[in-house]
Amino acid sequence: MRIFRSICLATAFVAGLGAAAQAQVMSFSTPPQGSVWNTMATVIAGEARDSGAMALVVQPYGGNAQMMQAVNDQLAEFSLNDVNDVITAVEGSGEYRMAMPNLRVVARINPFPVGLYVKESSGMTAVADLKGKSVPSGWDAFPIARSHISAILAAGGLNWDDVKQVPVPELIRGSDDMASGRVDSAFFAVGGPKVAEVDASVGGVRYLSVEANDETLAKIQEVRPAFYFTEVTPAPVRVGVAEPMQFVTWDNVLLAGAHVPDEKIEQLLAVVFDQKDAIGEAYPPLRALNLDTAYKAYPGVEYHPGAKAFFEARGIEMSPAG
Repeated sequence: MRIFRSICLATAFVAGLGAAAQAQVMSFSTPPQGSVWNTMATVIAGEARDSGAMALVVQPYGGNAQMMQAVNDQLAEFSLNDVNDVITAVEGSGEYRMAMPNLRVVARINPFPVGLYVKESSGMTAVADLKGKSVPSGWDAFPIARSHISAILAAGGLNWDDVKQVPVPELIRGSDDMASGRVDSAFFAVGGPKVAEVDASVGGVRYLSVEANDETLAKIQEVRPAFYFTEVTPAPVRVGVAEPMQFVTWDNVLLAGAHVPDEKIEQLLAVVFDQKDAIGEAYPPLRALNLDTAYKAYPGVEYHPGAKAFFEARGIEMSPAG
């Protein structure tokens, strides 16, 4: 499996470097292994090593706040995140107590649908069915999930008072707790490897549907203005999606620290978009990579100068927010 091969290569690569070469290694900060962002970063970093001769490895952290802090404080060069979370991190609002002014957007990567999923044997098919059931809450190590689940519940006509709240710390534990029966539902991005693992262990899972209309769109955008709905169709990698379904979605972005040299940004972007077919083959959700839609304006955040130079050189104009 290419993802596993990339992880092994990354480990061997770091182990084999001398002290002088190690100083040139750059890293992706991500959530723990098994998360979608960790998988995406592993694939991109592997392709950057294979075709771009970049010394790029993946460094997992406990959650979004830690991985954003790593980039802001020059402990990592790159990361992947929900653009809403990047905006709040830069501002120092929401779950962030301190502003992180050194974060820079590099490119829009793909739409990122998320949902609550349950065991197939539960009989639940829609978010509305969770009324009176348990939903993961707390998320001390992954606070971004609080706003995402709030939006998903709203799109199902519910709020936190309508469900039983069971504290979980982060994504992987939340799915493990659902598999063990501690909580009735779990939160994860569509296509996450952990969802496939749970599916195999419990005899089947399914995502719960939401009501996508103007009224529920207004509700989810009250939670985060960049949320929107997209339709997701069944595919082997989309475990738990048995029929075309609407999901709460945001734009997933590649970001970097202001300290990263322009030429390194341009080098990585060239790999991402010139090798997008290989990247998409390694991880199908990344088949959505599209140079023409990758340069999008967002409120409250800046693009890295290296990204601006790359898109200008490719003749790509910035598209408006919304």
